[in-house]
Amino acid sequence: MNNVEKYARGYFMPPKPSMKWAQKEYITEAPTWCSVDLRDGNQALVVPMNLEEKLEYFQMLVKIGFKEIEVGFPAASETEFTFLRTLIEQNLIPDDVTIQVLTQSREHIIRKTFESLKGAKSAVVHLYNSTSVAQREQVFKKSKEEIVAIAIAGAKLFNEIAAETEGNFKFQYSPESFTGTEIEFALEICNAVLNVWQPTPNNKVIINLPATVSMSMPHVYASQIEYMSEHLNYRDNVILSLHPHNDRGSGVADAELGILAGGQRIEGTLFGNGERTGNVDIVTLALNLYSHGVDPHLDFSNITEIIEMYERVTRMRVNERQPYGGKLVFAAFSGSHQDAIAKGMKWREDNDCQHWTVPYLLIDPKDIGREYEGDVIRINSQSGKGGIGYLLEQKYGLDLPPRMRESFGYAVKNVSDREQKELQPEEIYDIFVREYVNIAAPVQFLNYRFTEHDDFQTVVKVKVNGEAREFTGAGNGRLDAISSAIQNELGIRYSNLLYKEHALTVGSGSQAVSYIGVTAEDGTEHWGCGIDVDIMTSSVKALFSAVNKIASQRG
Repeated sequence: MNNVEKYARGYFMPPKPSMKWAQKEYITEAPTWCSVDLRDGNQALVVPMNLEEKLEYFQMLVKIGFKEIEVGFPAASETEFTFLRTLIEQNLIPDDVTIQVLTQSREHIIRKTFESLKGAKSAVVHLYNSTSVAQREQVFKKSKEEIVAIAIAGAKLFNEIAAETEGNFKFQYSPESFTGTEIEFALEICNAVLNVWQPTPNNKVIINLPATVSMSMPHVYASQIEYMSEHLNYRDNVILSLHPHNDRGSGVADAELGILAGGQRIEGTLFGNGERTGNVDIVTLALNLYSHGVDPHLDFSNITEIIEMYERVTRMRVNERQPYGGKLVFAAFSGSHQDAIAKGMKWREDNDCQHWTVPYLLIDPKDIGREYEGDVIRINSQSGKGGIGYLLEQKYGLDLPPRMRESFGYAVKNVSDREQKELQPEEIYDIFVREYVNIAAPVQFLNYRFTEHDDFQTVVKVKVNGEAREFTGAGNGRLDAISSAIQNELGIRYSNLLYKEHALTVGSGSQAVSYIGVTAEDGTEHWGCGIDVDIMTSSVKALFSAVNKIASQRG
């Protein structure tokens, strides 16, 4: 990479500063959305969609809530033409949805395009020709005057053919490669087209300013848009549309700043599919608005279903880290992140929260059909006690004491580290049961009874290494009496008994769960868990589970 000097900035700043957009803090309302998946996205596929797939995709876009959908380049191929005719002739376009088609400013293509639209209830016919310095000099070898003449000829032909064609049409013009065009010339050619079409309040025209190739930092694009917005003829009767690509990885930023600068409409695709690095991702744009409390008027509440359809018919894949849609975008493996999320969720349960403020989660995953247990808290060797404990509580109703969470966290991390994999919730639960619940070796608890006249004297029946025995003991309470019997008969000493109990909130509502932690003579802490229909029995089982861990360690 020693050739950096061969690159120069190929974009053009406005002739005077256009920075009013920079004074705005955020976008206050959603733009008009136009999906170009079925044209821009489809033409970028290795295997373009067939008719049935395009119909399925169209129906999904309608379900999401798009009111403007570009359905193709009908003069480009028989499939494109047939798809459009199928939509119109089979009455598959809802009354509140406008379709859009694209055509170059060439007579035979324009005529074929209007032919495909015959009978359309509402359609945008999109005229374009390239205007950039590079395209004029290298591709078309034409002067500015000749490029303007091409646009004007197409605009006039639109007026003529639309008047002869059955249907309801709105016009759109794009100076393709706008970002590589001198701003004064882009304004000149757009105004020349507007002067031909003469938009009115009841017959507005769309001027679309595409970042056909993204060339600048986003603030430059915003300044270009603002200048155009302030100097277009018939401005009140013009809908200013943006079509950002993602060559510099700034498609979303270009679109958002462009809206602040006067853009009223966005053309883009689901998950950013499109030529080269793709179009702007409408999913990200819409959910960015949602995260600021602005209704995007698009429904991504079942994003998993949308992704399944998208991947199946496009043969593309939504990356695991794709904003909002990726499988891992809400996932927290880090222990500190998991702990903060778990505490944030608990805060919401305990407080009347008007707004979503959970640490590390920009929006509530449930709003787009994702689940906390499988999507947010993900467990591997990097995970911490907070996330592991939260997962057990949410999925299995086990609310471990804080110090037991730490002990169990190390057990889970050791398994994940040893096996070099992420652990699924059921695997984590299995580890917990195996390591802590109703442990019956080397001492198997059978039953207990208290003497007839003293509730604090007990006889406990057990098997020690398979041999039946009875332990006796007394204490300040029932559990203390059983604890004394265990220590007296087994010679195991421990202290600092920690205890917690609750009803099992997931699964059988009739079961109780108890947790007991004890400190052995060597200072190590051991935990056990007991589950039983009787709360006292669950406590005894928890105690035996903890004691068995000490006994096993002693050998």
